[in-house]
Amino acid sequence: MSETVRYGVIGTGLMGIEHIHNLQALSGAEIVAVADPDQNSLNHAKSIVDPQTGLFQNHRDLLERGECDALVIATPNMTHTEILLEVIETGLPALVEKPLCTTVSDCKKVIEKAGNQSKIWVGLEYRYMPAIAELIRQVKEGKTGPISMVAIREHRFPFLKKVGDWNRFNDNTGGTLVEKCCHFFDLMRLISGSNPIRVFASGDQDVNHLDESYDGRVPDILDNAYVIVDFESGTRAMLDLCMFAEASHNQEEISVVGPLGKIEALVPESLVRTGIRGEHSLGNVDTKITSHSEIPYQGHHYGSSYIEHERFFKSVLENSPPESSLEDGLWSVAMGAAAHQSIEEGRAIKIEEVMRN
Repeated sequence: MSETVRYGVIGTGLMGIEHIHNLQALSGAEIVAVADPDQNSLNHAKSIVDPQTGLFQNHRDLLERGECDALVIATPNMTHTEILLEVIETGLPALVEKPLCTTVSDCKKVIEKAGNQSKIWVGLEYRYMPAIAELIRQVKEGKTGPISMVAIREHRFPFLKKVGDWNRFNDNTGGTLVEKCCHFFDLMRLISGSNPIRVFASGDQDVNHLDESYDGRVPDILDNAYVIVDFESGTRAMLDLCMFAEASHNQEEISVVGPLGKIEALVPESLVRTGIRGEHSLGNVDTKITSHSEIPYQGHHYGSSYIEHERFFKSVLENSPPESSLEDGLWSVAMGAAAHQSIEEGRAIKIEEVMRN
């Protein structure tokens, strides 16, 4: 393969357009085809891609054309399984938007179909946000020692409006703790270097979308939750999610604590604070500003999607395994599913319960 990778983008809604902008900023990436059944979405894509780009309303027509070296799948969550099963048949590498699928059972179907030679990269790009990447680097260097606690807070704006309002209902999204929080469960696993064994959660829909109705249905997506996760390693992790807290200084705050010290990452301030016991004290820690000025397209996720695309591009050229694998996608969905089950049943859920699905 040459140093040019020809991409097909399946799904040209909000995130599909975001992926197109990232690819347009990436040297060597060429968008040769886009597909979306919604004409307005397809027209939007048409307005920003090269006039020679193939336009399709059916992703199968795009696949059958056979012009692509790699794919980006950015369709609604509930469509991922069917599309992925068809894409795997082609043997093409693909980056699929999170979550991998909306259920554990569908994730397993995709993994079984892909086998041991999977070329599917799951879009869990928060791990590439500069401040979070620096936190992970310091953790892996052993700055904290063995990890005792991981705390992640996301206080943010409500879900945006999407085509056909598909993201207002759990049966389409997998539920907020799958749809949105798979990012944070992925980070917990990545930081701890361990798999979860038990999940306990409390959450509800208190504020957002309660005055909305679609064909007589009122949205049922959670807008706040606390989730506690126990890991095989002994690490404990906590997620604090609020989706009516856009009046916040930072949107994401992550802290990792071990016997040697504590590391914090703050986004979008892009700060990393490191405190080592015996060297630092309350209010006196090292602070590092992680620059992302060299990233040519910042986009919605502070440059992390561009970095993800750089790495996916490299993996396509080298035919190397995805950094964010189908297994990573499965675990992040399973943890979210366990959290939802915990809220519904009012008890801690052993991860093996949801993994049996």
